[in-house]
Amino acid sequence: MRDFQEKINQSETRIFKVVFPNTTNHYDTLFGGTAMQLMDEVAFITATRFCRRKVVTVSSSKIDFNHSIPADTIIELVGRVVKVGNTSIDIRVQIFKEEMYEEGRKKAIEGFFTFVAIDDDRKPMPIF
Repeated sequence: MRDFQEKINQSETRIFKVVFPNTTNHYDTLFGGTAMQLMDEVAFITATRFCRRKVVTVSSSKIDFNHSIPADTIIELVGRVVKVGNTSIDIRVQIFKEEMYEEGRKKAIEGFFTFVAIDDDRKPMPIF
């Protein structure tokens, strides 16, 4: 069990980005679809780092947009394995926002993504 937990810890993925105006809507906040794209990418990297298999997204769920993210904000996306099945793996992705010239950060968005490991014929295969 310790090796399994270590594998989860080592697969945690963190990516930092700046929210530039070309990724914002008419309210000058990050587009929800752009946030979801970034989250799916981080979830994919996390799942791949955990199982070292080809994986595909099969679902996203419970994406909560708790705080808007304005342009010129630094964001950190954090992906972490939360459940491992036979052929599937669930990843939680959180987005934290930081004002560039102020201390502190706040969780703005959280969502869950499920991936399935696939073989060369794109058929589900065991995660391990």
